[in-house]
Amino acid sequence: MLIAKKLKEENIGEYLLYMWQVEDMIRANSLDIDKLDEQIISRFDQPDNVKKEIREWYENLTSMMREENVIEKGHLIINENVISNLTDLHLSLLASRSEADYSTAYYKTLPFIVELRAKSPDKNIPELETCFAALYGYLLMRLQKKEISGETQAAISQISSFLRTLSQKYKDAFFDQDQSLSFGKVR
Repeated sequence: MLIAKKLKEENIGEYLLYMWQVEDMIRANSLDIDKLDEQIISRFDQPDNVKKEIREWYENLTSMMREENVIEKGHLIINENVISNLTDLHLSLLASRSEADYSTAYYKTLPFIVELRAKSPDKNIPELETCFAALYGYLLMRLQKKEISGETQAAISQISSFLRTLSQKYKDAFFDQDQSLSFGKVR
């Protein structure tokens, strides 16, 4: 909850990856709040009232996962909405004549997106979700200390650079300098 809140304002891409990790941690603990408390919540160095808020946050996410039937796989609607909002911004930026740098970053990344989508069993996954899935898979491979090819590292580097640019555009568009939400500021 604390990390998610901070990331959502600072870097929407990192926020989304973090939330996917939270979904997986909830699954790894069998959607059992007591296990989550023991394995995760209790380890936060926070006062009891903050730990209580964190527990409620995990309880709410766990409940949402059950209600939305993403117990074994898939993502919560709140996380799908992030992809949707980023896609809307992405398309807006591509259509804008003043965003040539963004378009250049996208078109440098596009061959990697096409290659990843060709390998995917589900061809209907949105481009940005493909990018985030690639980054998430890369992070999991690193955690598991698996060997990563130079080709994969090059692809991840470009995808990461592109998503970092998109995340910054999101922050610029939706958050004022004082970090308060400011809708409609898309350039």
